[in-house]
Amino acid sequence: MCSTDEATTMSGSLPRQRFVLDTSLFITEEIRREDESLEAAVLRLLDLVATARLELNISCYMPPSIHDELAAMLRDRDVDDEVFSRLDTWVVRKSPDRYGVTIPANIVYDFIDEMSDRVDRGLRVSEEALREVEQLGPDDMTADDPNEYMTAADRVLSNMRDKYRRALRQGVLDSREDFDLLVLARELDAGVVTEDRGIISWADEFGLRYVRGGQFPTLLEEYLRATGGGVDDGM
Repeated sequence: MCSTDEATTMSGSLPRQRFVLDTSLFITEEIRREDESLEAAVLRLLDLVATARLELNISCYMPPSIHDELAAMLRDRDVDDEVFSRLDTWVVRKSPDRYGVTIPANIVYDFIDEMSDRVDRGLRVSEEALREVEQLGPDDMTADDPNEYMTAADRVLSNMRDKYRRALRQGVLDSREDFDLLVLARELDAGVVTEDRGIISWADEFGLRYVRGGQFPTLLEEYLRATGGGVDDGM
């Protein structure tokens, strides 16, 4: 008698794989070929997603919040309506089960601990900027060049904003969209596809598989080649 795995192989069917896609997958330069536009790269990616769905039983999902975020970014870049048509056809929109999915208390504990540490770092950035401004003289409060609108004090504040943003937001979950992505992936036992370092870090905490966005098209191509699927090298 054949085992379940042997029966699956003999029948020619493949176990279902699921991936939850982040906005950053579609926007990153890493998925583009040389001299390829964003629109062409996204269309090529969605063609791969479609082929993988039909031939390998690979399903790609996206929370509605991520879909809306991506749609707004693509519209800002004036992509053709064909992109939206293929996106809606081959990427399943599904809301995460926020009430049914359980998250270990330790993950919440770690998140609170990290945010507390980041607030402290943000305060230190603000204090350093305040000390720099205190050292400025009256001449630093006006621009040296009449055509230059930024004073020395303005530059200190601009640098402070950049450092403060990095201290509080870089490498951390900083939006509901990010959280929706992880909850949906946990619900579906799916891999996360993203270029966002904060999501990657927390995917580890959630015990989720993840793929860097720039590697996802190659991963699908290799899957298709390994199973004799139709990959057009000229894609």
